[in-house]
Amino acid sequence: MAHRLQRRDFLASGAAIAATAAAFNPCEHAASASPLESAVPASESPFRYCLNMGTVMGHKLNAADEAELAAKAGYSGIEPWIRNVRQYVESGHTAKELGKRIADLGLTVEGAIGFAAWAVDDDAKRASGLEEFKRDMELIATIGGKRIAASPAGINQTAGVNLDRVAQRYRSLLELGRQMGVIPQLEIWGSSLSLSRTSDAAFVAIQADHPDACVLLDIFHLFRGGSGFHGLKLLNGAAMHVFHMNDYPAHPEREQQNDSHRVFPGDGVAPFTQILADLARSGFRGALSLELFNRDYWQQDALQVARTGLEKMKSVAQRALANPPQ
Repeated sequence: MAHRLQRRDFLASGAAIAATAAAFNPCEHAASASPLESAVPASESPFRYCLNMGTVMGHKLNAADEAELAAKAGYSGIEPWIRNVRQYVESGHTAKELGKRIADLGLTVEGAIGFAAWAVDDDAKRASGLEEFKRDMELIATIGGKRIAASPAGINQTAGVNLDRVAQRYRSLLELGRQMGVIPQLEIWGSSLSLSRTSDAAFVAIQADHPDACVLLDIFHLFRGGSGFHGLKLLNGAAMHVFHMNDYPAHPEREQQNDSHRVFPGDGVAPFTQILADLARSGFRGALSLELFNRDYWQQDALQVARTGLEKMKSVAQRALANPPQ
């Protein structure tokens, strides 16, 4: 099987791997600057900063007010949830109006979150899921978005799903995305019974053998699914456009944690210096998107939550870029 996998658009090139290895070699590092130091000026960040609206879901804002909030807090991009955008449109507005408002605020729609069941084995359910996905992509394209999450929804409670078939279905989804002008980003969920690990996402994306294949990873899901973080440096960052930012506490145990345990970046025990340095070295130049579902934060002022999250994302990124691990 290995000779059939097309890795060049997903795994880091041999040169990039060699450069990363040199960065972790003390002798090499003493002689020359690391790839991170060479590629990223000390005064600049290679990342954009985005607000995923799950972070303020509990504040019950409409889609336009969410965009306003993100702009006031200082973000450059947003990740709306499809259901909230639909609710806004169904309340008497149009998607074009929302798109203009977002653009007027100086924001980009970095991605979107939906839950269409595109990967299920049942033919009728999958066909329905693809129709839903098509409607979702049309909606997101109308408000100016270029990407949407392709999650394990529908297969997350089914163990042992055949990943070769998932790869075929992901390729079909990517072809649909080309027609709609929106790229489906393959997403993992750490608690899912299928498609829960980085290795699962890498296999499906590579096996799909499509130029638009990409993955949407999340610090909490990488932790919760047991992937760990060292695998990030094996991926080509150019094949990732959005990376979900959050943190997790030391307790309870990994298997007992759920989305509500997510905390601000830097407030938990995630190894951010390693994670963000490896992302930068891999060539990732996308959006770090704050995605939290912490009910304690939902009781606080929404603008303060958004601002605090942005400050903490920038803080952990600055530390990682200034002092990358050797």
